[in-house]
Formats: sequence, C-alpha cells, structure tokens
Amino acid sequence: MDHSIEEIAAALGARAFGAIFLRVRGAAEPAAAGPDDLALAMSPAYGAALAHGRARAAVVWPGADWQALGLEAAIEAPRARLAMARLTQALDRQEERPGGVHASAVVARSAVVDGTVTVEPLAVVGENVRIGAGTVLGAHVSVAEGAVLGENCRIGEGVRIGRRVRLGARVIVQPGAVIGGDGFSFVTEQPSNAERARGGLGAERLDPPEDGTWHRIHSLGGVEIGDDVEIGANSCVDAGTIRPTRVGRGTKIDNLVQIGHNVILGEDCLVCGMAGIAGSSVIGDRAVLGGASGVNDNITVGADAVLAMGTMVISRVPPGTVVMGYPAMPMPAHLASYRALRRLPRFLRDFATLTKTVPKDGDSD
Repeated sequence: MDHSIEEIAAALGARAFGAIFLRVRGAAEPAAAGPDDLALAMSPAYGAALAHGRARAAVVWPGADWQALGLEAAIEAPRARLAMARLTQALDRQEERPGGVHASAVVARSAVVDGTVTVEPLAVVGENVRIGAGTVLGAHVSVAEGAVLGENCRIGEGVRIGRRVRLGARVIVQPGAVIGGDGFSFVTEQPSNAERARGGLGAERLDPPEDGTWHRIHSLGGVEIGDDVEIGANSCVDAGTIRPTRVGRGTKIDNLVQIGHNVILGEDCLVCGMAGIAGSSVIGDRAVLGGASGVNDNITVGADAVLAMGTMVISRVPPGTVVMGYPAMPMPAHLASYRALRRLPRFLRDFATLTKTVPKDGDSD
C-alpha cells in the first residue's frame, strides 16, 4: 500500500514541501532508499547519505535545504523520534484478522470468547476465560483458567498467561513472555543465612543452619495489567502472593525484564531490557529504569525518577531524581566519584614521588 507525501505529513502533524502528491511505498535509511521509498534523514548527520541513495522524498530536519539535497518533496520533522513513532504507525497497517478459532486450537466450553477474536494454531484457552473483541492470540499461546483479556489485545506466539491474570484493552505481549507465573518466594523454619546476612550486614560468620529446607509460599494474587501496556519478548511478570502484582496504564516493558511478585509499577513507566524489580517494590508513575538496572525488594522509586543503565537501587529513590551506579546515588555524585577514581593512579604516583623526597628518621641533611 502506498501513501502520498501529503498524507504522511498529515499523519505526522508535520509540514510538507514540494511534490506533495508524490507517493511512496515504505521507509528506508537515506543511503539505501529507492525512488519509491521515503528516506529518513531527520538530522544533518544523515543529509550527506541522501546522495548515495535514490530517494525522491525524505523526512528532514527543521530548516533543511531539501532542494539542495536533490529531493522532489520533503516533510519537516521538528522532533525526530516522535516523527518516527507516528511514521511507523502510519506505515505498519497490519492485516485485518477476520476472527475465528483455528481447527488445531483448544478452547474450553466455559470460555467466553468474542466472535471477533482470532485464536491461531495450537493455542489453548482454559476454563472460564473471557476474551474481549478484536483480540488476537498467536500460535502456541496458552491462557489459563479464569484469566480475563480486554479488547484489541495482541498476544504474541508462545506467550503464557496464568491464572488470575487480567489484561486491560490494547495490551501487547511479545512472543515468549510469561504473565502470572508464581513468584520467587520461599522461607525456612529458622532464619536463613540470607536473612542473617541482611540483618547483620555481613559482619558475622554464617554457619550451616539446622534445617535449610525452603518452603514454598504460593502465589494467590494474580496479575493486573492496565490498558495500553506493552510487554517485551521473554519478559516475566510474576503473580502476587495475596494481592495482585500491578502494571499501570501505558507502561512499556522491554525484552528480558523480570517484574517480581507484589510489585506495583505505575503508569507510563519505561522499563528497559534486562532490568529487574524485586518483590513488593513500588515504582512511581513515569519512572524510567535503564537497561540492566535493578531494584531491591520492598523499595520505593518515586514518580519521574530515572535509573541510568546498570544502576542498582538498594534504598528509596525520591521522586524526580536521576540516579546512577551501584549502590545508586545521584548522578552528579556518581560522576564526581568516577572522575576521582580515574585520577587515583596519578595521585598515588605523585604521592610516591613526594615520599621519596622526605628524609627518613636518622638521615642526615
């Protein structure tokens, strides 16, 4: 399906110039763009690459001399990544699903599945499940007993949705994710070495316990996912122990993320790949957790806080704070510490030189 430059500009809320009725079939990087592609040259760094491609039209940065760049038409994008979001939405018109259950799928008789729902090959829908209009279950999806899925959800191939899970409307779950597995929650008869280490901050020697058997704490609380949430491939959101684990409306979770039991994750949060949030922590609205960051259990991260990549949080993070490092500290303090650490070898060399000039006791002048 092709689109005119005028149509794309309208979808982006941007201005179009030149041959606005020119039609393109897709988007491409400037050097690889053909005559039917819309080149993406949204900053001056990409302008020179247009000469290596054959694009007739491009999305360009504000004030770009698009005619000097050899273009017949251009769309001006003041905010490049926002333009990218709107452009990809406009071009990614997924095929309409007619609804229906594939012959190889298994749907329990007690399940309430809207007639517009698509259930693809080898999917399994359990007893008393409810699925709203327009939702698509990919191949090999399983939806456990009593789960509720809202309207227009997209559940990718191989996703596992457990008991007592509720998804809002327009939730996207990428392939391989698991929603509602049991939380990682165990206890010993007497305080375990992990508890003793935490209580004593590692000061005491840890001897073998009398009984090291771990007793499972079952997860009865399920998971509640708000509207417009997206969950990446192979991520896990564990069920709560008594109350549900909650993910707020509009939050976006990347691939390979672990959300522990009883966590409350606020609205419009961004959780990047390989991040982990341990049990019973509370993450405020619009917080951002960078890649491979971690939050200890029973910790509060305030609204609008930002955790830089690799940050490890072991104490409360106030709202609106940018933290970095392990343990997490305000980013300016961490950067100052890092700069001081880099200078340390030079300081040690200078100190060693100075000590050689100081006479030892008993040395004569």
